[in-house]
Amino acid sequence: MMLKYHRGTAASTLAILLIFSTTAASPAGSLAGSRGDVRYPINIPVGTTGGCGKIYAAYLAAAGHSAFAATPIVPASEYFICGAKLNAPSQKAAEELALKSCQASKSKYKVTVAGGCSLAASK
Repeated sequence: MMLKYHRGTAASTLAILLIFSTTAASPAGSLAGSRGDVRYPINIPVGTTGGCGKIYAAYLAAAGHSAFAATPIVPASEYFICGAKLNAPSQKAAEELALKSCQASKSKYKVTVAGGCSLAASK
């Protein structure tokens, strides 16, 4: 008689463990729409004519590990430079490549007064 009650308890305990283990093992999912780890506020000034607004929107929409780097974004400044890496194999790789992209753009346009490139956000 005692064995009958232990079977029911063991079955329900196993069922609970199964539910918790499958919930914990679910995949992380998409990063699309996530701002990620924001290092400083990203406020693209209204009326900006460059591609940085579009690049930042692409960063937000990216489903994989991505990063956005920029020179200081100051509304009183005439311009700023940015760079991004979308859907990289890891967050660290995305951060390194976004900084390289920003620095390459800065060299390409021979900008010296916009300030240094820094990582603004990554996910």
